[in-house]
Amino acid sequence: MVAAMHLPSALSFLIDEAAGLPGADALLAALGARLAADGLPLTGGALTQSAPHPIISRRTFLWRADNGRIVEALGFGLPAAGSAKNVGRDWLEGLGAAEVLETPAGEHPGGAVIGWAAARPFSPGELDLLREVARFAAAPLAALATRSTLAVLLETYLGRRSAAQVLAGRLRREPGETIRAALLYADLRGFTDLSERTAPEDVVAALDAWFDRIAGAVHAFGGEVLKFIGDGVLAIFPIGERDAIGACEAALRAVAAARAGMDHLDSARAAQNLPPLPFGLALHVGEMLWGNIGAADRLDFTAIGPAVNLVSRLEGLCKELGRTVLVSGAFATHTSQPLVPLGNHPLRGIAAPCAVFSLPE
Repeated sequence: MVAAMHLPSALSFLIDEAAGLPGADALLAALGARLAADGLPLTGGALTQSAPHPIISRRTFLWRADNGRIVEALGFGLPAAGSAKNVGRDWLEGLGAAEVLETPAGEHPGGAVIGWAAARPFSPGELDLLREVARFAAAPLAALATRSTLAVLLETYLGRRSAAQVLAGRLRREPGETIRAALLYADLRGFTDLSERTAPEDVVAALDAWFDRIAGAVHAFGGEVLKFIGDGVLAIFPIGERDAIGACEAALRAVAAARAGMDHLDSARAAQNLPPLPFGLALHVGEMLWGNIGAADRLDFTAIGPAVNLVSRLEGLCKELGRTVLVSGAFATHTSQPLVPLGNHPLRGIAAPCAVFSLPE
């Protein structure tokens, strides 16, 4: 066995440092640089891993030796046998390499594959080193994958903001953080009746389609879904990196995208002799408290405060006023988009009447 002091720098790096890096992309870049420093004539590298994610099936990181840059290619759906390697191999061969070598990192069939491209054929000693590199990389890659899996699982079930709080160790009841944001609350109309006369699997399909349209639009314009509440959605467009006007404009663009998506969905449902999915949506601006609430040993991240109460009560007016989208007076002051004034209206549980506007239908 080679003494530790004589290990090539790439192997020493994998033993001592790699598991502490932020992710597999950083590992590939640092590993490639060390292999080049060890004398290997690399022109690029590729690292493909399976990805535990509701949409993404695999991730491939691509590294260029000439500038050290990393780009990422995503795979979606279930790949055909062996196809997970194709993106990395195609990339490496596209570098005009004299030789391409791909080696599995670990024995698990769903594990990682590391590939390298070189300006000249690898020598037998270099091939031995690269095989050892793949073997030594298995443990840190597994550790990074475990960390990534935990983050993905938390974000999938809790959302980005709550997941970050849990990963940071917030596991006790505490006041939480005050967030100033544009708030969006949306709710399906007639969902109870739909669920009573529709097979459960069809109800779930309808809910999934609804949530895809509304949440997809929110995320596309920089917002975040905080909660799914039955058939309702509470989302925010935080004020901070962008001002209140920017947050409100982003929320309005998300609303336009969601309405277009729902129009398309209703057309598709009509072609299948299915009823449309009408909904109401409200927009407001204000502060909310976001924190851990619940029993001592069973917690939930929850949004509370007057702004949350107002936006949910405002959405309840949509059916009464015959409008799909309602906007509070506070929100209206932060947008130049034409709005239709509907007067002041009392909201259940809210002390003062609310100035209400709607979007042009």
